[in-house]
Amino acid sequence: MQMPTAQLLFDGAVTGLVIGLLAISIVLVHRSTRVINFAVANMGLIGSALFALFVVRWGVPYWVALPLSLIVGAAFGALVDLTVIRRLFRAPRVILLVATIGVAQLALTVVTGLPDLDDYSTEYYPVPWDGAWSPSSDLRITGAQLSVLATVPVVALLLGLFLSRTVLGRTVRASASNPELARLQGISPKAVSTAMWALAGLVGTLCLILISAQNKSLNQLTTLGPTTLVRALAAAVIARMVSMRVAMLAGVLLGLLQSFIQFNWLDEPGLTDLVIFLLVLAAVFVVSRGRDAETSAFSFAPKVRPVPERLRDLWWIRHLERVPFLLLGVLALVLPLLVHQSSRQLLYTIILGYAICAASVTILTGWAGQLSLGQMAFAGLGALTAAALNRGLRIPLGGSTVSLNALPFPVSVLIASLVTAAIAAVVGAGALRVRGLLLAVSTFAFGIAAEQFLYRRDLFQDEGAHTASFPRSTAFGIDITDQRSYYYLVLVVLAVVLAVVARLRRSGVGRTTIGVRDNPWTAAAYTVRATRVKLRAFALAGGIAGLGGSLLAGAVQNVPYSDRYFLSADSLALVSIVVIGGLGSVYGPVLGALWVIGLPAIFPDNDIVPLLTSSLGLLVLLLYFPGGLVQIGYSARDVLLRAAERRLGSPPARAPQAAPARVLSRTIEREPLPAELAVLRTTDLRVRFGGLTAVDGVSLQVKPGEIIGLIGTNGAGKSTLMNAIGGFLPAGGTVELAGQDITGASPAARARAGLGRTFQTATLFPELTVRQTVQIALEARGRTGLLSTALHLPHTFRHERAQRAAADDLIGFLGLGRYTDAFVADLSTGTRRIVELAGLLALDARLLCLDEPTAGVAQRETEAFGPLIQEIRRELDAAMLVIEHDMPLIMGISDRVYCLETGRVIADGEPDQVRNDPKVIASYLGTDERAISRSGSVPGPAATGPEVISASST
Repeated sequence: MQMPTAQLLFDGAVTGLVIGLLAISIVLVHRSTRVINFAVANMGLIGSALFALFVVRWGVPYWVALPLSLIVGAAFGALVDLTVIRRLFRAPRVILLVATIGVAQLALTVVTGLPDLDDYSTEYYPVPWDGAWSPSSDLRITGAQLSVLATVPVVALLLGLFLSRTVLGRTVRASASNPELARLQGISPKAVSTAMWALAGLVGTLCLILISAQNKSLNQLTTLGPTTLVRALAAAVIARMVSMRVAMLAGVLLGLLQSFIQFNWLDEPGLTDLVIFLLVLAAVFVVSRGRDAETSAFSFAPKVRPVPERLRDLWWIRHLERVPFLLLGVLALVLPLLVHQSSRQLLYTIILGYAICAASVTILTGWAGQLSLGQMAFAGLGALTAAALNRGLRIPLGGSTVSLNALPFPVSVLIASLVTAAIAAVVGAGALRVRGLLLAVSTFAFGIAAEQFLYRRDLFQDEGAHTASFPRSTAFGIDITDQRSYYYLVLVVLAVVLAVVARLRRSGVGRTTIGVRDNPWTAAAYTVRATRVKLRAFALAGGIAGLGGSLLAGAVQNVPYSDRYFLSADSLALVSIVVIGGLGSVYGPVLGALWVIGLPAIFPDNDIVPLLTSSLGLLVLLLYFPGGLVQIGYSARDVLLRAAERRLGSPPARAPQAAPARVLSRTIEREPLPAELAVLRTTDLRVRFGGLTAVDGVSLQVKPGEIIGLIGTNGAGKSTLMNAIGGFLPAGGTVELAGQDITGASPAARARAGLGRTFQTATLFPELTVRQTVQIALEARGRTGLLSTALHLPHTFRHERAQRAAADDLIGFLGLGRYTDAFVADLSTGTRRIVELAGLLALDARLLCLDEPTAGVAQRETEAFGPLIQEIRRELDAAMLVIEHDMPLIMGISDRVYCLETGRVIADGEPDQVRNDPKVIASYLGTDERAISRSGSVPGPAATGPEVISASST
């Protein structure tokens, strides 16, 4: 390796300055709105294109056109905020990120609609000075580079002064870190957002003008987006999305790195993108360790209203959802018989191929919450692998060559799908700590690296040519060289993929995947391992994407990896397909592919259709129909259901009946613990956050069948202690469960060992129903197999029926029957807490850790919790550790009580003993009796059964 010349280093530094300025724009928007702006480069396209038109075509003086163009860029940024960002201001940040993709596509569409500059192909992009300066014999500075040197440092300095010296600048971080507090202080977070987006539009325009001036060509404006964006995103992530100075420095270093790599490996043009991808992975990993990643649920996934019980006997109601897709299937079968043109049949095949690829995004993004912006890269790798296997491989290994004979078309496609599943699992393993926004950056960088480097490996190329042919012959004894025959093969594969995806969604595989997405802590408390679930989602999505990519390549009988299908823009289009169709819906990929791929091909000369199927259509659906086209169908279905209910009339009134007492049927028999063996024992447990000790040497024990109360002021360390016991926080000391040392075990492993846990917020899984939530907990009694469920093996249906019956048994036991099909997000706090208890019953745990089970619950509901908790203890024969601020409740149900202050135990013993302890009175209870007790009786033993209790509490 050699150091590049001074000229190359200088060129790299100049390029890096512009990248750094773009990265600063990303940081500014993220600091003000917590959004990663994927439109940051394309937002500058409109202003930079207008600047070229002003100067080159319309003869406007340079120094007049420049401020006009910058004003246009700022106005476009402000318009984006006012029309899109502000309307989605309270939406999950991931949704806003998807919206920025639509904005980027819209900006590109606007630029392509401007007057072209083809008649001025001999002209260069305008610069203030078209000469050059040579301060030394080995260094030449052009006018465009001089513009960068004079502009970027000044603009960066002004932005820094703006943030540190102006009122608006100082409010940026305040509004982002705590919008409600900022609003109370008279700061409008929305006004700050508008200012930052306007600034982002101005900076993006300036950067694109500077980059275009260096590239000189007038016809390359629309090709600057992806590679420029990935470098700016890399610099912003290295800066932890916070530091402007680090973003600028990272941009310069990336520019220098690019010059160094290009100088030493000139024959590997995509190597820079591969290195940047690895840097992004490392930076994202570091950022994710330093702060919480985006955890908001995909609340815009379409919800299906349950069919009312009295309508389920109507045959047309039972089959209502299937009719549209049955008609669509009939149309798919008949259409190639009616349309004989091979080109149209090829189009239909491509639509089916995109639908298969989009099904992978449904699993990875719609279910797992992992926003992938590089999914078509897996499709491209699958296509290239299938083509190579079909051609025959020669792999150099050491001094010899390993040869693999050509494989048949279907075998090549199947193996390629398995290979891409493995590749996706490897990429996913590097992103296990990352969710939502940061993962989008990683996968986008992977897509660029695949496009620029991985696709071009000799392993994937035809010998002596820079292409990869993929001819098709037969499949399962059927000739598929004819386009119509191949169409039907892909149609069958799509039907199988949809059937598998639908089956998985209705099984424990889909429920646990969504559970980890919505609430990984509660999922872990229900024995679900987030790592395993995420890897499974990555691998499954990668395999389906590889399958779809292979079939796409087979449609055109080559792998067009350099011009269509498998580029970064196609990955963004794939996200649009799924969002437009309905994210999370099994049939959304089909509807989205018909809309995004089919309509432009059916109406090739219509100027409105491309807008509706890409940028504008995506934004309109996000703003007004966030559930996509499927949501529109569900709305129509709900209208029919309401009409059917009106036609049946009001339901007959039922006489109130006493709820029969139920006994919970336990399916797990366990040996009782010896009375002298503690169910839980902690020894010298310590938790530190930096220099702060939150839990300081706590030792406690819980004996079989005991209810132990944990009291103390807010900030005393109670929840932190319980999190350490559950394995959700790293801690010193030891934790033993039923005599087994579980100190180093994960939360899911502790749950499997018999430790049940509820949380103070009782969030559970907002996008799942009550029955589905309980079924996730029931996975502890028997896991749902991925492969067996996908293959529709008979025992998986029996397992699902048994699990459903067990969930209904638990729900009925707690009197939650009328909420069985209700979404958790729609329940009151009290009802969610009862659902949490149902999950603990499903676990059949030895120890139940309840964190403020009555927090946010009304007085009458709180009084009902005491008997319910005691009844659950009897049913499960379990011990309990309960954090509670309601003194009559905790003193009435506890056998012993521990009181914490500043992370230490200051008293323990029987309730009356602790209540009268002087240290407890001084620290927590005080001397005002009214503050200690309230009117009403202390909860006593349950005499009426849990159903009557829960009826009053829900």
